[in-house]
Amino acid sequence: MDMNNIAKYLYEIGQLKRVKRSGWWMAGITDPESVAEHTFRTAILGYVLASLDGADPAKTAMMCLFHDTGEARINDLHRVSKRYINVGRDEERAITEQVDRLPQEIAANILSFFDDYEGRRSPEGILARDADLLECIVQAREYQVQGYPDTQDWITNCYAGLQTDVAKNLAEACLHTEPKEWWQGLKIK
Repeated sequence: MDMNNIAKYLYEIGQLKRVKRSGWWMAGITDPESVAEHTFRTAILGYVLASLDGADPAKTAMMCLFHDTGEARINDLHRVSKRYINVGRDEERAITEQVDRLPQEIAANILSFFDDYEGRRSPEGILARDADLLECIVQAREYQVQGYPDTQDWITNCYAGLQTDVAKNLAEACLHTEPKEWWQGLKIK
C-alpha cells in the first residue's frame, strides 16, 4: 500500500475547499460556497432523506460525499458551460484517474458510489441525487433572503428535478421556513 499516493489523493480532495460553486456567479453572488461546503450538507441531507425513506442512509451519504470529487480537477461548471462541455464523461474520467492512487478496494467502492449516483441505479442513488438538488434549493433560499432574487431559477429548476416524495416534502418545508429560524429563541437572555 502506497501511503504517499493516498496522501496525494487527500491533498487533491482538499482542493474542493477552494473550488467555488460557479453557477451562483450567474445570480450575482460574488463569494459562493465551495464544493466541499456543498458536499457536506448534501451528505447530511442524503443521510436524512434515506433514513426517512427506508433506504440505506450510510450508502446514500457516501454517494453524496464522493459525487463531486472530480471537480477538484475539472472545477465546478455551471449549466451554461455544460452546454459546451461533456461534464459527465470528463468528471467520470477525473474520478477514475483520482482513485487510481488508492488501494483497489477503496477505489472500486468510490467508483461504485459515483456510478450509482450518476445512473440512479438504486433507491440510494436516486435519494443522493435528490439530496444534491435539495441542497441547491436550501442554498438558493439562503441566498434569496440575503437579497439575491435571481436564485428563484435554481429553486424552480431543482425542485422540478426532485424524484422522491420525501425530498419534495422536505423541500416544501425548507421553502416555507425562514433560514434564520433555527437560531431564534436560542440566545441567552
